[in-house]
Amino acid sequence: MDKLDQFFQRADALLARLEKILPVAKSANPDWSGAVAFRWQRRDGKGALYPVRQLHKITLNDLRDIAEQKQRIEQNTRQFVQGCPANNVLLTGARGTGKSSLVKALLNEYAGQGLRLIEIGKDGLADLPEIIELVSERPERFILYCDDLSFSDDEPGYQALKAALDGSVVALSDNLLIYATSNRRHLMPDYMRDNLATQYVGDEVHPAEGVEEKISLSERFGLWISFYPFTQDEYLAVAEHWLAHHGWKQGMTTEVRTAALQWSLMRGSRSGRVAGQFAKDWCGWHVAK
Repeated sequence: MDKLDQFFQRADALLARLEKILPVAKSANPDWSGAVAFRWQRRDGKGALYPVRQLHKITLNDLRDIAEQKQRIEQNTRQFVQGCPANNVLLTGARGTGKSSLVKALLNEYAGQGLRLIEIGKDGLADLPEIIELVSERPERFILYCDDLSFSDDEPGYQALKAALDGSVVALSDNLLIYATSNRRHLMPDYMRDNLATQYVGDEVHPAEGVEEKISLSERFGLWISFYPFTQDEYLAVAEHWLAHHGWKQGMTTEVRTAALQWSLMRGSRSGRVAGQFAKDWCGWHVAK
């Protein structure tokens, strides 16, 4: 290795050490008036909010057969938008049943009343204090949205989210709530070894420390909303709604019903997502352009 290569290697090592001790520049404020949804991303080692220009157009009326779940989260969101006390929300359960769509629909419903949404991946959760500082003085009401959230045992975002929900000296600002969706109720994998360590003392059950740790994150969300697999009739009702949405005017005929059920069998699932995908496929073939 020549001397020039050695020089560049040492320079790279020096820069890496300096980056750890130099103060991090504060994120610039985005154009708040330019969008109602933003995405938190890190570029060149710096986090920032980037506007989302193309929003999903789904509405609350488009979401069928989840009336109870819709009522509970809409009430919580309405309280929040009106400046009343409201809870952080964890939406869990069967895939494709409307968890993510419900959050998007709430934004479309309440954006005109000052609701804003910040989408963040779990790798960005360590930046929560910075995000809180960015929005704390704003008049808008912000939902920090974490989609399909789950953690392995050693991921740093787990502790950051746990502290932000309840435990850190840096509290969430009054104009910020966290809404998270997950297929796992406790956001972390369940291992048999954790359950085997559970102790039984008389009639009392003492969960193992590993089980307690997994539960401790999810219970910091004030509102839990569970979603369940659709029945066949619910699936067909959702498919019929999306067929009409995409221009099919003949309703749920025997032919369409059979095709919808075959579609769900091929996908191995009866859900709102699968029903919507069937409707797109059917209307793409049968509705005149």
